[in-house]
Amino acid sequence: MSEPTPETFAWQRPGDRFASGMVTAPAGPPIAPPAPPEPPRPERPDGPRRRRRQMQIFAGIAGGVLAIGLTIILVLAISGDTSMFSSKASAPTDVRPPLAQACPAPTSSPSAAPTQAPSAPPPATGARTVDQEAGISYKAYGAPWVPWDEVWRAGTLEVPYRVGQHFVTEKYNGGDYHASILSAAVPAADNDAVTLDLECVGRQVAADVRAEYYPQPNTLERIKDGLTTLGGRPAYLSEFRLHFHAAGLTATDELSAVAVIDVGKPTAAVLYVSIPGTHKQWDYVVDDVMQSVRPV
Repeated sequence: MSEPTPETFAWQRPGDRFASGMVTAPAGPPIAPPAPPEPPRPERPDGPRRRRRQMQIFAGIAGGVLAIGLTIILVLAISGDTSMFSSKASAPTDVRPPLAQACPAPTSSPSAAPTQAPSAPPPATGARTVDQEAGISYKAYGAPWVPWDEVWRAGTLEVPYRVGQHFVTEKYNGGDYHASILSAAVPAADNDAVTLDLECVGRQVAADVRAEYYPQPNTLERIKDGLTTLGGRPAYLSEFRLHFHAAGLTATDELSAVAVIDVGKPTAAVLYVSIPGTHKQWDYVVDDVMQSVRPV
């Protein structure tokens, strides 16, 4: 076989293609594929159609809110709790003393004032019990009476008796039973006001004494009840005898008196006297001590 001549050789370079023994020209740059056709644009709804769609969406939202609200109202109505719908704010807490709440100060002249100014009482003499906080003093008695040395907050009104005299009349299964002469200062007016509805305050205190200081039930024999003056000061005096029965207690009745005295302060002076029926020899003390009251 004869050797090929130089004219029959073809050099192959990177990127060349060899075909039919012929040398071809180098390939040109790649041709980009044709761009895909754009998708058809959605047809925009016209104005009225768009507004109808918006109204449908809003109506659906409003319907959902209304359904939730009606459900809450129905649940609260069934449970009876309608406080969240109350249009009125809660009333502020009344911080006035109980007697000031029950007996507001009169808008006109004080009902407790006597029609004529009382004459000055004669000066006090002899042994005295002085209650500076209450603003009064009154007669002190000898044995068996001894000074009161406790604070007794009695009844619903919790009148704080701190000053006075007493003695034990008997012991029973409820404790000690006392004869007593006790005084206290009780808030009875608003803030710094000094005008009291004395009749109302007096009735409230007297009712509290009967309801809270004695065995229940009891019956009342009224002796005195109304406005008066004590020591030259306007006062309300209630005197009565209570009849009752309590297990283990010998006493079945008691002579009592409650005086509420206007001493010209937001507090009224209270003087409470009690003599059990087992010690009637001391009944005179009730009127005696009331007539001995003087302001201090």
